[in-house]
Amino acid sequence: MKNRIGFIGLGQMGKWMAINLLRAGFDLTVFDIDHQALTLLQTKGASVADSPAKLSAQTEWLILCLPNPEVIDTVIWGKDGAVEGLSSGQLIIDCGTSDYRWTAEFAAKLSEKGIRFVDAPVTGMENRAKKATLTIMFGGPKRIFDQIRPVLEAMGNKIIFMGGIGCGQLAKLVNQLLFNVSLAAMAEVLPMATKLGLDPEQISKVINSGSGRSFASEVFIPNILENRFDQGYSLIKAYKDMICASRISADHQIPLPVVQAATATYQMALESGLGNQDKGAMIKVFEQLLDVKFRKKVTL
Repeated sequence: MKNRIGFIGLGQMGKWMAINLLRAGFDLTVFDIDHQALTLLQTKGASVADSPAKLSAQTEWLILCLPNPEVIDTVIWGKDGAVEGLSSGQLIIDCGTSDYRWTAEFAAKLSEKGIRFVDAPVTGMENRAKKATLTIMFGGPKRIFDQIRPVLEAMGNKIIFMGGIGCGQLAKLVNQLLFNVSLAAMAEVLPMATKLGLDPEQISKVINSGSGRSFASEVFIPNILENRFDQGYSLIKAYKDMICASRISADHQIPLPVVQAATATYQMALESGLGNQDKGAMIKVFEQLLDVKFRKKVTL
């Protein structure tokens, strides 16, 4: 018999993860402040709760897919929060992105009430969330990993045990930093290519078939050429990874010069008012500096 699962956070990634749990046959109850997302899940067969407290009282395992620790804190401890319906032995699975140190502290706080908390952040963007092909990085006891693996496998096809509490989040951070640095490099180099006379479409073909190719270039260069900057996670939300890296660098005396340079690019983009656009929008900072546009030619 499959466990009753609760799911809070039906955003860009979460709604597809929840839908895939339903497709796998799990008994699912959902909550979100977005009524349109709730209606969508209800049409797919999910039950709907009108508060985190009522949801947690009806389920055994609670999955969170929320944007940051502040929102998680409100959902768990706030008015009508999940803690009101949780009982000793229940399990919370955090599939969002949080600071790995905060994760360990939050798990310890919940353990005082007998509530188990593990981290299982995901990577892969919305398209892979739809296809249930996400990579999921687990941090927590191995016995819990083995117990919930069928749930994780309903949402992703690469399920990786990383170690104890917080290790999933730390693995996610390492992955995101490499991705973010690649995007920051593209943001400054692609306008340079245009400024020096190279055709954006032609150099894009070279990059995405050559040694300069990366996941970032394959995903974002086609969107930049089409002037689309609403296809991924927003800059303001992604910036938390750069903040976390800066804290690690300071706390552990680990020099991260390239990451710090990329952080400056993020900051320039945010100061330019690009925070609600996706990470590809960083290119606009350097396009403005060089007075160029890295776009497809418009044929009339």
